[in-house]
Amino acid sequence: MKKILVLMLTLIMALSLTACGKSDEGASTGAKDSDLAYVKDKGSLVIGITDFEPMDYKDDSGEWIGFDADMAKAFAESLGVTAEFVEIDWDNKIMELDGKTIDCVWNGMTLTDEVTSSMECSKAYCNNAQIVIVPKDKADQYQDTDSLSDLTFAVEAGSAGEEQVSALDLNYTAVKAQADALMEVAAGTSDAAVIDSLMAAAMVGEGTSYADLTYTVGLNSEEYGVGFRKGSDLASALNDFFASSYKDGSMTECAEKYGVQAAIIEQ
Repeated sequence: MKKILVLMLTLIMALSLTACGKSDEGASTGAKDSDLAYVKDKGSLVIGITDFEPMDYKDDSGEWIGFDADMAKAFAESLGVTAEFVEIDWDNKIMELDGKTIDCVWNGMTLTDEVTSSMECSKAYCNNAQIVIVPKDKADQYQDTDSLSDLTFAVEAGSAGEEQVSALDLNYTAVKAQADALMEVAAGTSDAAVIDSLMAAAMVGEGTSYADLTYTVGLNSEEYGVGFRKGSDLASALNDFFASSYKDGSMTECAEKYGVQAAIIEQ
């Protein structure tokens, strides 16, 4: 009888230990799978960006500023972590994200089919369009898509601009960033560029760095979102942050600082 009792107690203890092990393993897995927990644990939100005024660009002291940069800093602060900015090759943004060299892509990113299928994206927060940039003294020659066929374009690799010129079967050279595309046109090495309308408003025309350039044809309309790793719970956290920031007026205040308030989408 004693032997039977001992065996029963041993069995019960073994089952209890197994159950505890599974419970602990489940808790560990849950934490491991949570991007929010991962970011909080390491104490930083690493943000993949390019030089893209007025969304992400450096001030005279070398600090990253802009509508996206400032909102990213505020989001990181709300999580109790610091914001770190890393310039990336835009064409490699998904690989950088999946490889955990960055935690999100927050840089005026168009919500294309490729982006939404490869990333966990926030709700759209800003309207945009892809537009054609040409020298001001030639603008009257290029007022519709039919007039663009003989031009050579510079576009950012992996961007919505590249997608548009490719769809129109136009000749183009892919460059590292939209700022490089503008430099190509200014230098005369490309006839035209396709960039985001928000960037064009900040960098092209009278009173800007490219006073001799202007924009003509609008190729589409689109929306910006922030991308995280597929399945990431950070996207939901950011949606909540966007909603509260819109409600308390801080999102609009930030947008007004950089002149993009007309493009903000109600949250």
